[in-house]
Amino acid sequence: MTHRRMALTFIFLTALIDSIGFGIILPVTPNLFMEITGEGLAASAVYGGWLMFAFAIMQFFFAPVLGNLSDAYGRKPVLMASLVMLCFNYLIMGFAQTLTLLFIGRIISGIGSATFSTCNAYIADTTPPDERAQYFGMMGAAFGLGFVIGPAVGGFLGEYGNRVPFFATAGLIFANLIMGFVFLPESLEKEN
Repeated sequence: MTHRRMALTFIFLTALIDSIGFGIILPVTPNLFMEITGEGLAASAVYGGWLMFAFAIMQFFFAPVLGNLSDAYGRKPVLMASLVMLCFNYLIMGFAQTLTLLFIGRIISGIGSATFSTCNAYIADTTPPDERAQYFGMMGAAFGLGFVIGPAVGGFLGEYGNRVPFFATAGLIFANLIMGFVFLPESLEKEN
């Protein structure tokens, strides 16, 4: 497999795992909230809404920041730092014993998973103009597929414990991180 193909495979896996990570926790979040707070399902739904809000607001503010950082320092360092943050987040959430730690973890996740713009910039850097639409479409498919796979995998892994999906996601992200260190060359030219 060529270096370009391996790099693009890494980019698609990053998008896929990122969206899987978003959905994988959905089936276990209510039970985890009930376990941590001792409150009922209704209160857990409210906490879950605030948790998703914290994630979304961090993504909203940090997607352009990560895009600008990738323009200034390169695509690879930003993607690697994002994966480290995501791995750290899922470990925090897996071990969390308080609502505060869950929210801290989800805020870190919102910051770290705002990588869509950086992944698209990598594709724009490495593909000819006549192939970009195809690869951008594949990025959208990776995100969509992850949103379908995530809750299904989370529900399956949740049968083994409320925290298992968090650790499984951290493991996936760590494997993706290693793949990135090995196979992902920097795509942004030094003069840019």
